[in-house]
Amino acid sequence: MSDHIVEIVVFTFLFAVVSGMGFVAARWRRPDDLASLHEWGLGGRKFGSWITWFLVGGDLYTAYTFVAVPALLFGAGAMGFFALPYTIIVYPLVFLVLIRLWSVAHVHGMVTPADFVRARFGSPTLALLIAITGLVATMPYIALQLVGIEAVLKTMGVTGDLPLIIAFAILAAYTYQSGLRAPALIAFVKDTLIYIVILIAIIYIPTQLGGWGSVFDAARAKFETTPAPGDGWLLNAGNQLQYVTLALGSAMALFLYPHSVTGVLAARNRGVVKRNMAALPAYSLLLGLIALLGYMAIAAGIKPITADGKTDANTVVPLLFDKMFPDWLAGVTYAAIGIGALVPAAIMSIAAANLFTRNIYREYIKPDATDAQEAAVSKVTSLVVKVGAVAVILLIDPQFSIDLQLIGGVIILQTLPSVALGLFTRWFHRVGLIAGWAAGMTAGMVMLYNISNPAIKHEHFGGSAFPLAKLGFDTNVTIYAGFLALAVNLAVAAVATLIARAAKADEGTDATRPDHYFADEGDPRVHDIELSGSH
Repeated sequence: MSDHIVEIVVFTFLFAVVSGMGFVAARWRRPDDLASLHEWGLGGRKFGSWITWFLVGGDLYTAYTFVAVPALLFGAGAMGFFALPYTIIVYPLVFLVLIRLWSVAHVHGMVTPADFVRARFGSPTLALLIAITGLVATMPYIALQLVGIEAVLKTMGVTGDLPLIIAFAILAAYTYQSGLRAPALIAFVKDTLIYIVILIAIIYIPTQLGGWGSVFDAARAKFETTPAPGDGWLLNAGNQLQYVTLALGSAMALFLYPHSVTGVLAARNRGVVKRNMAALPAYSLLLGLIALLGYMAIAAGIKPITADGKTDANTVVPLLFDKMFPDWLAGVTYAAIGIGALVPAAIMSIAAANLFTRNIYREYIKPDATDAQEAAVSKVTSLVVKVGAVAVILLIDPQFSIDLQLIGGVIILQTLPSVALGLFTRWFHRVGLIAGWAAGMTAGMVMLYNISNPAIKHEHFGGSAFPLAKLGFDTNVTIYAGFLALAVNLAVAAVATLIARAAKADEGTDATRPDHYFADEGDPRVHDIELSGSH
């Protein structure tokens, strides 16, 4: 640790400044009363284009992205570049979906995706499944933000769990006090630091390694000598389908996550959402530059930190900065990664808390809850969620937490028929959607269970590349498990819908739905979106 004093001081100072901003955020554009989910959980739905751009960008491009994408290129090569087409195609893909979701949520006072499903299909059971799915998929994602901070602390020689616990205790405190305004304000600092650091790295580091030609030659030399069939400096016939389906499946899943929806619903109007879908691909350029750090680490001869016989690949990027940058700049870089964990972790915990409050607490425990009671429950729940995230990291192997996030992607994809397709059509029957959800979830878990990864000594849940040979095909081609699971979901939902409609299953309204779902139904901003029973 004594060799990293300057880095630790710079990291601690910037971390403290940003934490102070989190507490001050409670007074930033402060309303008369923060005691409602619309104010605490959505920032009053008043964020303009710039704030939303930083907020959503900071939400989607996390500390884990900062360390994991380069680590994937370091370990697997070209396969890691799937993140680039995935974050490019996602924005046109969800452009119309998010505009429509913002419109109906704004008009009907909805806070979560499950709110929309509840009103659209008139099914509390389906809404509960969507809420639970969002909670389960989000929890490991929050835990993974700690992986980025852990990688930085390890590189600086800081050991023990106490620093990690203190960092998240501070996060919990200012999120509790300021709500969504805290990560919105911090996102400005986080993204500015990351842009500066990456631009410096992409210009400076290659000059110290002999130029870009030397960087790519080193990567090529490494992967030409590895026996693993799934890696390589170029894609091969066996993993090309996996690459395509992983990019497409990840793009479809990204804005189904509750924290992504939360950032969008906080926008002031439809125009803000439109402009952000057009401007957010700028982050994809940044992501491409970040990814190349993995190849730079190969050229620089970086060896990940190994402890107790386990290699932590996530330390590759911090170690690269430690080797190539002066101490003060490395400290700034570490602070950018650490702060990069705070923004998404705060938004994710708020989104998870809103799901519990709106779709479990209010639906099943206290239907007559006031706005103030909702806000109070959501604040406490956000604390519980963060404690759970810290426990995940402290009590289990961090590599397994990465596997949990992989599972989360497959899980959240199963909400696509109800949430995304539900914005455009009510053809699917709620019985069909529930059956499809169950079938897709089962298929996804079975496939993931049967994927092994000898490199990390996991017989099950060892990745997302499902071998088609396990389905009886004579091939070594793999495919993204979530993509197949979604196909099963849609097929079963369609068949079950036809059966339900043939049986003339009850399509009646649900008298237990909160009245606020139907406020101002005539507003043209909902377009042709009909809620169950509103016709």
